[in-house]
Amino acid sequence: MLHAPYRPRPMTPPAPDPDRFAPHAARQMAGMFDDVSAGYDRLNRVMTLGRDRAWRAGLAALVPFRSRVVLDLCTGNGVSLEDLLETGRLVLGVDVSARMLARAASAYGTRGWGPRLVCADAFRLPLKAASVDAITVAFGVRNLRPRDQALEEMARVLSPGGALVVLEATAPGRGWFAGLHRFWLARVVPALGRLSPDASAYRYLSDSIFEFGDGSEFERALAAAGFQLDVRRAFMLGATRLWAARRLPRAGEIEAGAAAGVHPARPARLGQGDLPYAARAAEREWRAWTLAQLVTGAALAAALVWGLTSYHNYRSILPLRPWEQMALEVLLVLGVVMFSVRTVVLTLRILGPPPRR
Repeated sequence: MLHAPYRPRPMTPPAPDPDRFAPHAARQMAGMFDDVSAGYDRLNRVMTLGRDRAWRAGLAALVPFRSRVVLDLCTGNGVSLEDLLETGRLVLGVDVSARMLARAASAYGTRGWGPRLVCADAFRLPLKAASVDAITVAFGVRNLRPRDQALEEMARVLSPGGALVVLEATAPGRGWFAGLHRFWLARVVPALGRLSPDASAYRYLSDSIFEFGDGSEFERALAAAGFQLDVRRAFMLGATRLWAARRLPRAGEIEAGAAAGVHPARPARLGQGDLPYAARAAEREWRAWTLAQLVTGAALAAALVWGLTSYHNYRSILPLRPWEQMALEVLLVLGVVMFSVRTVVLTLRILGPPPRR
């Protein structure tokens, strides 16, 4: 009996989930982030090539020192909270995902000036009007639709003159990097998402970045909501952008003056019993050790490249059988790749903030 030849069906990516793009999709967002909460931070580190912590530190640096109540909206597992903590400052972390907040709670506990975590919808914040001095949003504003209503709610709880600082992944613009950026978002990000319990969440991540655009529409929405844009920065050739804006006083409102600075006796991120010079010494030690590993890895990568080049020049006279030559070449190539990747990772690590203590 004759059979038709087997022809595999072409694999096509799943269509975007329309429910996740619907207005006020708090329930859908909560379920999606609950499902991916376990490995969310690790995959973010891979997808941003290890730079997300440095970008979050840049976000925190734009929060005015005088801000006494800071709201971190879409806080997730609380990665951005550490850089916001200061003695004398109340930091609120708000998110719709209970599992994400549970991970944040396990990381920070209930220490004195630790963050206060709240499970709530970004469109109905359980806060009084003009009750916070600054709002930060890291990689979350693109999930809030309609965006103008989300910004209106942020403006409601911000005091006149309060700061809004937003860090967000953006779609490719123009330029030579755009093609690579588009390939990374459309192909690599969904592929990496297969390492997650819910691969569709990372397909949504890719689609939501394209939907958010290059940030120009968001800037127009900021202006329409009564914010004045003061700072605009781009990271990784525009793949991620950072905005700092100020909520302009409305009719009848008076902008709060700069509060008197409260100078803590020691930085808030020090542990109990630690001294500032001990923290600085620990950071110097970490950077020195990381630098030593970086130099060693780079030297080994260079040595393996030299060895691979020499092998190709002299392999015809080496007393090795064909399979031995192939095995040696494979080992040299794997060594070059491994130590080159390690060198890049260590370089990104030493350029970023020190690890959480």
